[in-house]
Amino acid sequence: MNELLTRRGLLRQTGMGFGLVGLAGILADDKRLARGAVVGAETGTAPLAPRHPHFAPRAKQVVHLFMNGGPSQVDTFDPKPALEKYHGKPLPNPNLRTERKTSGAFKSPFKFEKYGQSGIEVSELYAKTARAHIDDMCIIRSMHADVPNHEPSLWLMNCGDGRMPRPSFGSWLTYGLGSENQNLPGFIVMCPAGLPVTGALNWRSAFLPGAYQGTYIDSQHTDVAKLVENVRSPSATLEQQRRQLDLVRKLNDRHLAERGEDPQLEARIQSFELAYRMQTEAADVFDTSREPQAIRDAYGSGPIGRQLLMTRRLLERGVRFIQLYSGNFQPWDNHSNLEKDHRRLAGEWDGPIASFLTDLKQRGLFDTTLVMWGGEFGRTPVAELPELSGRDHNHYGFSMWLAGGGARGGYVHGATDEFGFAAVENKVHVHDLHATLLYLLGFDHERLVYRHAGRDFRLTDVHGRVVPELIG
Repeated sequence: MNELLTRRGLLRQTGMGFGLVGLAGILADDKRLARGAVVGAETGTAPLAPRHPHFAPRAKQVVHLFMNGGPSQVDTFDPKPALEKYHGKPLPNPNLRTERKTSGAFKSPFKFEKYGQSGIEVSELYAKTARAHIDDMCIIRSMHADVPNHEPSLWLMNCGDGRMPRPSFGSWLTYGLGSENQNLPGFIVMCPAGLPVTGALNWRSAFLPGAYQGTYIDSQHTDVAKLVENVRSPSATLEQQRRQLDLVRKLNDRHLAERGEDPQLEARIQSFELAYRMQTEAADVFDTSREPQAIRDAYGSGPIGRQLLMTRRLLERGVRFIQLYSGNFQPWDNHSNLEKDHRRLAGEWDGPIASFLTDLKQRGLFDTTLVMWGGEFGRTPVAELPELSGRDHNHYGFSMWLAGGGARGGYVHGATDEFGFAAVENKVHVHDLHATLLYLLGFDHERLVYRHAGRDFRLTDVHGRVVPELIG
């Protein structure tokens, strides 16, 4: 006799339980109770099994290059010559509001040049990327967010809500599409030397089943055992582990049979199984020493280059969503020493990004891989006190770019004012960006939903519109 009785079990064994059974049938018929009813994403025994989107997609995989901390748009992809005229002087902009105390205009210390047939101007910080790929890049110069604070802006960019961390973009995508590789996580996050601000909240699955949460990789390491903690058992062979998992699975199945559906238990079962399968696959995919020396030289030996090379290898194996952070905490948050720090940070990314995009093109992955670059917001066109060598947070206007996966190449969308402070032309909110990305992946953002707490939730909440100009 089972002596453990849950509240649900008690209801089942009483007269009230019959009423619940009837209600469950009604709600299921009305598509309100069945998980995944809207997109057909069942979470049973294979939650990451490949699934079809709403319509034919342009992209099948996503790579998000997250410059956490907030890179300056006027020093990277949004040139503003007017700042030179007003350098050190107050700007004639009555609407300019900053989070901290600031002084006069701060001209960019970096040179801008036109690249490619499109003639798009890009800072010297990203000269290698622009020189090789600008005609395949969609530069959005009119992004805007909600607040000038890191935590809510990170959540907004990752999860579509700045007040509470809801399911992240990668979780929504793996919920809707599954993964092409059942031996690796469908959603992988890499950040060298630690976690970004708010940590795993940026890639959590929240109320979606736990199988859709991102898997964190500390990409500062080269040893697979350090890249993926506990990837191998120190005391048991694969055969012994298989027998252990089979026993645990039988016990869990018995638990489920006695208590009914339990999403947390299902997620744990899937986690055990995936960890077992990863022991052989991960050792191969994360071992970049297997690449030819010329490829490794092109990407570079630093952690940024290595994680981009690992990303290409993961894409080849069908991983659906890969997010790469610039580093732990907020490295692009340059309130002072911007010239030195932006040059160093961009130097870590520019060459590897150029090599990565070239590699995708040569291997036939570029057209089906949507690559996105940017931070949680931008920076002010004025200098911050007291050092006068950096810029404050700015959510009113900033730049991002897309490449591959159906994005419109050689195109600049929108504009900020003459000083680069606020988006004024063809503005794109983060919700609009998410709606457009989902469209490229084959989803109507209003229909990719999950029933939770009595209502349907989606990545774009009750906002967002597809921006057709961003689509090639």
